[in-house]
Amino acid sequence: MVASAHPPEALWTLLQACAALLRTAAPPAAVALRAGAAVNADAGDADAVAVLAPDGAAWAPAAGLAPQAREFLSLYLPICAPRAGGALTLGHLGQSLDGCVATASGDSCFVNDRANIEHLHRLRALCDAVVVGGATAREDDPRLTTRLVPGPNPLRVAIDPRLELGPDLRMFTDGAAPTLVVCLRGARRRPGRAVDLLEVGADAHGHPDLAAVLAGLHARGCHRVLVEGGGVTVSRFLAAGLLDRLHIAVAPLLIGAGRAGLQVPARGALRDCLRPSHRVFRMGQDLLYDCDLRAAAVAPASPPDAPRLV
Repeated sequence: MVASAHPPEALWTLLQACAALLRTAAPPAAVALRAGAAVNADAGDADAVAVLAPDGAAWAPAAGLAPQAREFLSLYLPICAPRAGGALTLGHLGQSLDGCVATASGDSCFVNDRANIEHLHRLRALCDAVVVGGATAREDDPRLTTRLVPGPNPLRVAIDPRLELGPDLRMFTDGAAPTLVVCLRGARRRPGRAVDLLEVGADAHGHPDLAAVLAGLHARGCHRVLVEGGGVTVSRFLAAGLLDRLHIAVAPLLIGAGRAGLQVPARGALRDCLRPSHRVFRMGQDLLYDCDLRAAAVAPASPPDAPRLV
């Protein structure tokens, strides 16, 4: 098998086929990625580009695969294969070296390199739903589509507790993909505004119950959920223990007194801080940290992984 036989475009087609095959909670066999499709197959399939167990815990790339192709697969295969139970929730944030996702005025276009923006579009294509908070929806007016890569658009979800978002946002008007608004139970609808709603109860802080949000999405057939932003929304999912993986793209940029990315409860000692198992990938000028929040934590003395090229 020669590396030139597997350009990124061909591997991306295989990954999408794999994602479609693994939308069931428990496929009957391991999954083999071959030249033309993703199929159920024995782990010893000699013609496979890679073989992935149904739970996504392990996969074996082909011996002759080029390093760049191997890294491409290793980044996205864990997202194609949900964890046990058939669901996966992934958070993504792009931030500066000093931990900001935007300037103090809210300017965030664009903190990260275009390579990471394309990566974000790939994540959307592999997931069933993409979630943003109300402030991000209002200030960034994102389309939340996969226009930079081939692949289906996910369900667009805006968390708008009191239904305060205006009707002119692009996710409500462009017709590119269905949009769902999450609100608190009993929130007053705006007159004349037709929108699909998911009403949930409040948590102890008066915010929408995020576990109920995920349950509602799962009930709609959305088992792979991407929480795209902003920093407050991703932080709330993280604090609630609802993220399986977290992608943080760090750009070589210093913003200063900007808007913070992740905001987690303070700890008094480093030994009590979250130190997740992780891998590091290079995305253009950025470094992408792929954190597995369900795996064993990394010991403080462990050296950092070497940057990997994608």
